Amino acid sequence: MNTFPNDPNATEPRATGPVPVGPEHTRSDRTITDPVERDLVARCLFDGPLADRRLAQRQLFERYKRAMFTTAYRILNDYDHANDVLQDAFVDVFRSLGQFRFQSTLGAWIKIIVVRQALRKQQLEGRFLTLDETMHDQPAPWRDTITGAELDAAIRTLPDGARTIFLLVEVEGYAHKEVAELLGVSEGTSKSQVSYAKKLLRKRLS
Repeated sequence: MNTFPNDPNATEPRATGPVPVGPEHTRSDRTITDPVERDLVARCLFDGPLADRRLAQRQLFERYKRAMFTTAYRILNDYDHANDVLQDAFVDVFRSLGQFRFQSTLGAWIKIIVVRQALRKQQLEGRFLTLDETMHDQPAPWRDTITGAELDAAIRTLPDGARTIFLLVEVEGYAHKEVAELLGVSEGTSKSQVSYAKKLLRKRLS
């Protein structure tokens, strides 16, 4: 799928409704002001020449694509699938941009769309191991000499469910309540999956 056709006369994606803001940490009671983001959004929505809107969309995509691809890749652990998610997510972004109210940073709003697309792609339902929901955050020692590359490689070997929840909680900063709402699981399951992921990582990095 080509989100940004080179043809300036190509048809723009039709709006199909707003994308929900998502987890609590993307919401705020105050308006987030970033002049660059506001200018990009305004130019993407400007009712003028289509070529100008396409240029603004390309600039917005280029601004966020690296971070959003990284998020998708961490969840999916697959380069091609992450690229598919990136394209699909930005289609949703441009369809719903008119509903963005700057109650979070634009990057945080885009990221929740990417995360949801990645979770759909991964089809997590049924991939979670049955674990004791009281078993979470149990302390255990880590080796002091772990490198970032070693940790990244170990994370990629985790089972899908444990890896995804570990990344959402420990890397992306989601609360267990937010992860539970995103995945349709209990908070206990989210905590147990993080605990299980940590246990596997400690074993593999010992």
